[in-house]
Amino acid sequence: MSKKRTIEEINEKIRSGKAVVLTAEQVSAMGRESSPAEVMSKVDVVTTGTFGPMCSSGMFINFGHTSPAMRMEKITLNNVPAYGGIAAVDAYLGATETALPHDQYGGAHVIEELIAGKDVLLQATGKGTDCYPRTEVKTYINKETVNEMIMFNPRNAYQNYNVAVNSTSKMKYTYMGTLLPDFGNANFSTSGELSPLLNDPEMRTIGIGTRIFFGGTTGYVAWHGTQFNTGKPVNSHGIPVGNSATLALIGDAARMITRFIRAAYFEKYGVSMFVGVGIPIPILDEDMARRVMVRNSQIETNIIDYGAPENGILGRIDYQSLFSGEITLNTRKIRTAPLSSVRVAREIAAILREEITAGRFLITEPVEHFRKTTGLNSLDIRI
Repeated sequence: MSKKRTIEEINEKIRSGKAVVLTAEQVSAMGRESSPAEVMSKVDVVTTGTFGPMCSSGMFINFGHTSPAMRMEKITLNNVPAYGGIAAVDAYLGATETALPHDQYGGAHVIEELIAGKDVLLQATGKGTDCYPRTEVKTYINKETVNEMIMFNPRNAYQNYNVAVNSTSKMKYTYMGTLLPDFGNANFSTSGELSPLLNDPEMRTIGIGTRIFFGGTTGYVAWHGTQFNTGKPVNSHGIPVGNSATLALIGDAARMITRFIRAAYFEKYGVSMFVGVGIPIPILDEDMARRVMVRNSQIETNIIDYGAPENGILGRIDYQSLFSGEITLNTRKIRTAPLSSVRVAREIAAILREEITAGRFLITEPVEHFRKTTGLNSLDIRI
């Protein structure tokens, strides 16, 4: 019978300073010469990291009440619209919202500036009521003057994601970056063996309430992310091939740092936001040890034609090949480039390792595990 340990047993070792914590890359390297049983006996926690564009992100803000009181209905921050249909002085600012349809400045930039401690112009109007008589306000706010800045991101940390290519004769401008014509490049956006949900593909230790590294501070998994889909096929190593699971994340944006929350603009596509996420994976048994030993050569994803989506899946490729800078598709050699930063992902995993080793970050048992799904619904639109 294989050995097992509990999260509480691991936390006791963390509290006493005896826990052995390694990054996912370190364990992947260790796995080349060690069995799952050996890794299980030597390592307690594995830290992961990812830092890439995550469009489905944003921030709740409570501005505090004006005098006289006001119900803010139409709200802009540095001219970027925020959603005010929540309560009197609450708003949600989406990362991809912009002041104008083709503006290169948007919600992600406002969020980054607020996190950095900069002043942001708040303008708001309302119809005025007996309890909220004021009808307009124009003032500057920053993270010291507002009541709360709560980062809530509905869809982050994709378990896996497509490789984007373009078969057409025209340049394509997408959320996967600029795609050169005639298979001129291939872009991808996952940190491979460092990626959180690839180290626990069945999410045995990740669920609602999981404590994480989020934007430079402590955050939590709030729910399964939108477009969460565990019905994707898996390869021979048990790794989902395709987009699969996502996470909804929450954290105190006032404590985040711009090193791990950065605004971005994708040419002729729009604004996005780079988000840093790290999740600790406790090694509970040999199966978990086997999972965290996964290497880039064992993780595969689909190659999708973003120029002609009707072509479907063009092929499958592993991350070792993607990170090499060149892949081969139907005898054609194609240059590759990651949209995510492996360097920053390594930094996140290293910080999380240090926090756990020092006893400042304990592992949490999920309040509830995620349900299994079989697929996603799509809009049935006929023209």
